[in-house]
Amino acid sequence: QVQFVESGGGLVQPGGSLRLSCGTSLSMFSIYTMGWYRQAPGKQRELVAYISSARFTIYDDSVKGRFTISRDNAKNLVYLQMDSLKPEDTAVYYCNGVDSQLRAYFDSWGQGTQVTVSS
Repeated sequence: QVQFVESGGGLVQPGGSLRLSCGTSLSMFSIYTMGWYRQAPGKQRELVAYISSARFTIYDDSVKGRFTISRDNAKNLVYLQMDSLKPEDTAVYYCNGVDSQLRAYFDSWGQGTQVTVSS
């Protein structure tokens, strides 16, 4: 079973920044499109950014221009740099693979990392 471990969340004021990290046990990590998802209270989990094996990146409109996804294939790590944070970014953030229909590739999820944006 694939394991994901997310870290880097916390409490930050509006306009602040955080950098999330995700480590995974996934073998042949480099061939997978990887994504960051988030789930706010009372809402469904949504995909906010993903990066292909060729490092092509796509962002949801809600985070475009503020978030940057990257990956380190040598270390099996995916990052999410979050700048200009807004209260509506408050959520638990998860990473997972992304399939061709932009759904989570794997059934297993990590514990996520909580991001709270509040003054």
